[in-house]
Amino acid sequence: MALVLIFVSAGTPIPLYNLYRAEDGLSTADLTVVTAAYLAAAAVSLLVLGRLSDHLGRRVVGVAALVSSALGLVVLLGVDGVAPLAVGRLLQGLATGAASSALGALVVDTAPERRRWLPAVVTSAAPTLGIPLGALLSGVLVDNAPAPHLLTYGVVLVLLAAAAVGVALGPETAARTSWRAAAGSLRPHVTVPPGAGRQLGALAGLILATWSLGGFYQAFGPTIAEQQLGSDTALLAAAVFASFTVLAVVGGPLSASARADRALRWGAVVYALCVVGILTALAAAATGPFLAASLAAGVAQGVAQTGGMRALLARTGPGDRAGVLSTVFLVSYSCAAVPSLVAGRLTDVLSLVQISAGYGVLVLAGVLVVLLVARPTPR
Repeated sequence: MALVLIFVSAGTPIPLYNLYRAEDGLSTADLTVVTAAYLAAAAVSLLVLGRLSDHLGRRVVGVAALVSSALGLVVLLGVDGVAPLAVGRLLQGLATGAASSALGALVVDTAPERRRWLPAVVTSAAPTLGIPLGALLSGVLVDNAPAPHLLTYGVVLVLLAAAAVGVALGPETAARTSWRAAAGSLRPHVTVPPGAGRQLGALAGLILATWSLGGFYQAFGPTIAEQQLGSDTALLAAAVFASFTVLAVVGGPLSASARADRALRWGAVVYALCVVGILTALAAAATGPFLAASLAAGVAQGVAQTGGMRALLARTGPGDRAGVLSTVFLVSYSCAAVPSLVAGRLTDVLSLVQISAGYGVLVLAGVLVVLLVARPTPR
């Protein structure tokens, strides 16, 4: 639950972007830079802090991540321009990066033996479930409650505090080592277990196809709702973003009985077909088909992501779990941040539909990597 809450916190500012544009003069380019700052901070956090919980313990790093997320919300309470928004999102990015490895490894460490697919579902679906839930919660409060900034962030702050207490009092699954070893783990490092290179490569292709488009939804969701779908309500902006990821968690149970590589390949193919529907509906400014195609894409990416994570975790020992999860999420945030930053630079010369077509090319490239690299794995 604490892992999901970190991402709920990260999703809460997204429906407020249109308010920031109207009240504080932020532009679409500003919002893409803010999104890139959040994603880059998460990537750096994973690269530097990814193995720290192996030495200091899952609980210590997990609580620190929850505190960082809470501090980000405190900064966001005082947004009056692009700088405080970027700082708040940067703190949230650091939190998601640290939590992805520490709390993600805790999930894998404590998973029941009878449901071997569960860790793959939780670790891969935490961002795709938590961020849209936070966005939807924020969207409802912005449209229907007084003082939306204060109420939205205040509710999540209380939940983060409760989660921090729960993690601090919970079980510890990693033995502490020396401070020297902990300091040594801060050196940037990418963990690839022996024999897992192909599984990681196939998963990286899928990540390029899914997280790049997820970054598009995050940075451009309010703009899509206002310019293409004709609504400036915070709830529709949240629904646009949430529609792409909120059903990804369904993909895990759907693919539980399938071989991991088949779930990865077939999920990726269906996902690519759904993206064609998304881009077509976006160009036609058709709200219903756009949301339907986005929801279907969420289910397909959930199937593929769970299959890819199952194949990778099957070749990962306990000592490499935090490092491997850090590597996976490092690739994820990088694949979302770089296209967002490039797209932000192109907003003055290209239309939203043209930018979305560029993301379609990235999706095609990622799916091709999956089909070329993925190989059969044991059931």
